[in-house]
Amino acid sequence: MTREQRFLAWAAVLAGAGFLLHLLSAVLMPFVVGVAIAYFFDPLAGRLERIGLSRPLAAGAILLGFFIVMAGAALVIFPALQRQIAALVHLIPNLIEKLRHLAEPLLAQLPADLNQGAMVELKDAAGKYAGTLLKWLSQVIAGIWSGGIAILNLLSLLLITPLVAFYMLRDWDHLVAKINGWLPRDMAPTIRVQAKKIDDTMAGFVRGQASVCLVLAIFYAIGLSMIGLKAGLLIGIGAGILAFIPYIGAAVSFMIGVGMALAQFGSPGPVIAVAAIFIVGQTAESYFLTPKLVGGRVGLSPIWIIFAMLAFGTIFGFTGVLIALPVAAVTGVLVRFGLESYLASDLYHGGLTKDSAGNGSDGGSSN
Repeated sequence: MTREQRFLAWAAVLAGAGFLLHLLSAVLMPFVVGVAIAYFFDPLAGRLERIGLSRPLAAGAILLGFFIVMAGAALVIFPALQRQIAALVHLIPNLIEKLRHLAEPLLAQLPADLNQGAMVELKDAAGKYAGTLLKWLSQVIAGIWSGGIAILNLLSLLLITPLVAFYMLRDWDHLVAKINGWLPRDMAPTIRVQAKKIDDTMAGFVRGQASVCLVLAIFYAIGLSMIGLKAGLLIGIGAGILAFIPYIGAAVSFMIGVGMALAQFGSPGPVIAVAAIFIVGQTAESYFLTPKLVGGRVGLSPIWIIFAMLAFGTIFGFTGVLIALPVAAVTGVLVRFGLESYLASDLYHGGLTKDSAGNGSDGGSSN
């Protein structure tokens, strides 16, 4: 096969795999979560194996401890979260009422600034877009219910994920060796180098960012609860999870936290304290947590991460959000490799030698 034919063959394989993932996206979530857990704990399993434990025993011990901790945390936190969800629901009408009072002066000024025709058009547009918003929200809720929180999907997540995680973690090294044996022999060294870069990118970001999210969730939950915010534990945990999404997660968490504080407290002091907690948390994340736990070697642009999450979430649902980061890491590494290959190729240099192209010469002599 020529180089072009091989490229088209691989492109067809990738397109077919993407189409198959789209068809199976509704049932992939427990498998994706299981693989992610196995990938996260693979270094720990390797260390336990080096000190004398067998791989199956190391995998079983790690996952047993992990799921026990998760189940214990759920049993402790879930009752509190139930109460806080109820408190949050009661706070939302107060927030809407306060926003209405804040908006009343502006709404009172509008008739003086707009003519009657403009006011009618504004009311019609508001009614139209309000209906569109409600329709969109209902579709989102229905999609979440059918795609992730339906009871069968929840049961499959609880029952299948531990099995997938155990077998993947137990056989991880064998799978890597098997895939390595399938690589085209002439391209194997190049593929291994790029695969190592992909692994470094995902390991640096996923494991590091998960640690950042955990630290922030604990900090926000404790800080907001100490201030007395009724849904402080719920908002704090949610803010820690949303920290995985660059910029957007921080902005959404800040607005929700301050909004709920405005709805609950009558004085500005607690509201300022809530805002200060989020500012301290984001400052610590930007200047200490992310540089220490994630580092600057991951090579993933925040804008690229946001785009990948939105795009794959639209195509594959919640499962797409889970696979967005690995796909973004793979794509980023391959794009950089393609750009480096292009800059070193005759297609970029044309008829010039690399030295003369670097010096800006056309290869001719100069007087």
